[in-house]
Amino acid sequence: MLRFTRSATLALALAAFALPARPVTQPSRPAQEGCKWERFSDADLGLAAWVERCDLGYTKIDFLKVPGALAVHYTDPAGAPDRVVEVFDLLPGEAPEAGLRRLYAARTEPALAKKCVLAPFREHKVPAGVARYAFVPNPAYAKEEAAKNQPGEIPDPACGEWGDVYDSVQYWETHPKSGVQKVLFVRTGQDTPPFDEKTLELLPAKK
Repeated sequence: MLRFTRSATLALALAAFALPARPVTQPSRPAQEGCKWERFSDADLGLAAWVERCDLGYTKIDFLKVPGALAVHYTDPAGAPDRVVEVFDLLPGEAPEAGLRRLYAARTEPALAKKCVLAPFREHKVPAGVARYAFVPNPAYAKEEAAKNQPGEIPDPACGEWGDVYDSVQYWETHPKSGVQKVLFVRTGQDTPPFDEKTLELLPAKK
């Protein structure tokens, strides 16, 4: 369960063919009070990101690499790190959207996955060179879900934990012009996260 809640560009080299993304030299917003920005970069994970190291008195916030992901860790209460940006490999020659469908289907109960479709993420402001998606109910399933949902209640995620959710923000992200055969699954929670979701950078595979 993510600890942060919601309140209040990636620059890509564009040409006739894909080029590596230019390094992001600064985060997109000032650090939150009690925090300072640091650059996280891991060639094995294939991800670079601006993250906040925070000392809030009652807790400290740190970031670290865990298998396949960037994770946030809070010192109080102590617990396992929360995976906030997961990195997945595409298959050789696989289009990003096809990869998202494959990855989602592999992590979702088959009967449920058949009722959910890939759609552009519901938020409109997306950094340049980035595409964001979510898995949402198909029209028939959406109608079925709407009929059983009770007013004032937050329903369970209709498309499972790798689909769109109602009380938080998470989405799949692709960088189609980067030339990197990877995609991301990003969990920002409900408020401004302590990492910069607007400047995530995919790194080329190690040679």
